[in-house]
Amino acid sequence: MKAVLLFPGQGAQQVGMGKDVYEAYPEARALMDAADAALGRRLTEVMFNGPDAELTRTANCQPALYVHGLALWSVLKRRVQVEPVAAAGLSLGEFTAHAAAGTFAMEDGLRLVEKRGAFMEEACAAAPGSMAALIAGTPEAAVALAQECDVDVANFNCPGQIVLSGSVEGIDKAVAGAKAAGFKRGLKLNVAGAYHSRFMKSAQAALLPVLAATPMQSPAFPVYCNFGGRPVQGPDDVRAMLGEQVCGSVRWQACMADLVSRGERLFIEMGPGNTLAGMMARICADARVVSIQDAATLEAAVAELQG
Repeated sequence: MKAVLLFPGQGAQQVGMGKDVYEAYPEARALMDAADAALGRRLTEVMFNGPDAELTRTANCQPALYVHGLALWSVLKRRVQVEPVAAAGLSLGEFTAHAAAGTFAMEDGLRLVEKRGAFMEEACAAAPGSMAALIAGTPEAAVALAQECDVDVANFNCPGQIVLSGSVEGIDKAVAGAKAAGFKRGLKLNVAGAYHSRFMKSAQAALLPVLAATPMQSPAFPVYCNFGGRPVQGPDDVRAMLGEQVCGSVRWQACMADLVSRGERLFIEMGPGNTLAGMMARICADARVVSIQDAATLEAAVAELQG
């Protein structure tokens, strides 16, 4: 069966993630053990037991989500005959999508993701920023409000949900002015910094040479880039888009709309929660998203997909 693979981004992490999968499936256990060995530390300990403050750290939650998504995929592809027609991931999830597509080895991608998380954590500490979700308004109004408040548009997620990112003062101004700008409301997000904005320039500069040094090949199936809202075209394009993504806008709605326009209707979301399924419901009402986050939902998904 043909399906699009989807992987969530930072914010989806939950203490306990992957523990039951690790215990239940040898494939998942082997992948997670290999991840710990590649990092030279027990990332799985933080995933399984927290504490939440430690898992939420950017340098931990990004590799944790990467490992978790790939562990779920390692089990699913051995249980069900899934033919991936494409893959996409929200922000950090774009790296998971590439690993699933064989663009880079799991271990190489993991070390890349760990460094990305560390660079972004350093950028947050050096230049405190904030983010806010704008609910029920137009992209044009969001761009105008961002310009007025001197902040950036971080995410075009789905109809009715756009995220701004930038200085604390600028985001506070945007939240206060959201209704007047045509939005139902502005909601300040509980995040560590201003992701996907100019505040990440130092992280982007540090990541570019790491991307250049990471062995890559063309993905085995199309992988969509957040920044371009399209499938990437080979290793050089992969490196460029993963670099641009650090400071650039995530065009998730554009990615999903393109897949829908190509006739894709079955999507498999692998990671904690079902945020991507919720976004898809706003993008295409007749798309089917199977969300897998633990052993129970994995077994349910196997039964559903086989049926």
